Amino acid sequence: MTLFTLSPEVAQARRDGAPIVALESTIITHGMPYPDNLETAWKVEETVRDAGAIPATTAVLNGQLHVGLSEGELEALARAKDVAKLSRADLAACMAEGRTGATTVAATMIAARLAGISVFATGGIGGVHQGASDSFDISADLHELAQTPVTVVCAGAKAILDLPKTLEVLETLGVPVIAYGQDRFPAFWSATSSLNAPLRMETPSQIAKAHKMRAELGLPGGQLVANPIPSKAEIPLDQITPVIVQAQADAVAQGVTGKDVTPFLLGRIHELTEGRSLTANIALVLNNARLAAAIAAQLAQNDNC
Repeated sequence: MTLFTLSPEVAQARRDGAPIVALESTIITHGMPYPDNLETAWKVEETVRDAGAIPATTAVLNGQLHVGLSEGELEALARAKDVAKLSRADLAACMAEGRTGATTVAATMIAARLAGISVFATGGIGGVHQGASDSFDISADLHELAQTPVTVVCAGAKAILDLPKTLEVLETLGVPVIAYGQDRFPAFWSATSSLNAPLRMETPSQIAKAHKMRAELGLPGGQLVANPIPSKAEIPLDQITPVIVQAQADAVAQGVTGKDVTPFLLGRIHELTEGRSLTANIALVLNNARLAAAIAAQLAQNDNC
């Protein structure tokens, strides 16, 4: 049994040394309703291709880890019900049981490493949840960044999280947090926050060089690139904060816990903003896909020199 299957497009890109960008699948199954999820998945893949790279959406289909999905596989996944949400802890079990699951940031990083892909574009990473001092609810994404050598491009951590504690954990784990083109750490739907990012870089070339240097130094783990949402699509922090507070109160009132918290909050925020959060989410994912493709192109150029 092979551990994973490459789509024909991704397999050809690997043979050619072409730039590839890994993409997660929980945004398809748990992040947006149908048909917005499918349309967004197609748009993200198209954006990666337009920027000069090959998209590799990952998922487990009937027990097989796929790196790169066909249009038919994407559509089937977008329509599927009761799809498992896979992180490091349950990826292997899902495969062993022959089930279907969508990959989170952590699981996508694992798939990317197996397939030799160095760059991954997502919306926002997981992190330290509000109230984690009592619940100990901290995303596996943070520890994955500390051990798996993939550069992850996101719009910061999801704004529903405890952002100061998330940055603190990343620092403790030795994960480089790079704000792209600004000093402030972006807050997902909002381009900036009150938090300073530990590092700032201006170009995809700088980010690619830092990725290569970490490998040369033998440092484990990847890099987190925090790419601010385009200003015309953002929801300013003073507008989105009270909405997040309301959604979190609703989650507590309804007893939502564990893996169900994030999809519940995103869905409730979508309702409270009358769809504005979804529009912003799509814009930031596309923006991250463009930057990730540019970084992947720089890495491929260096590898082929």
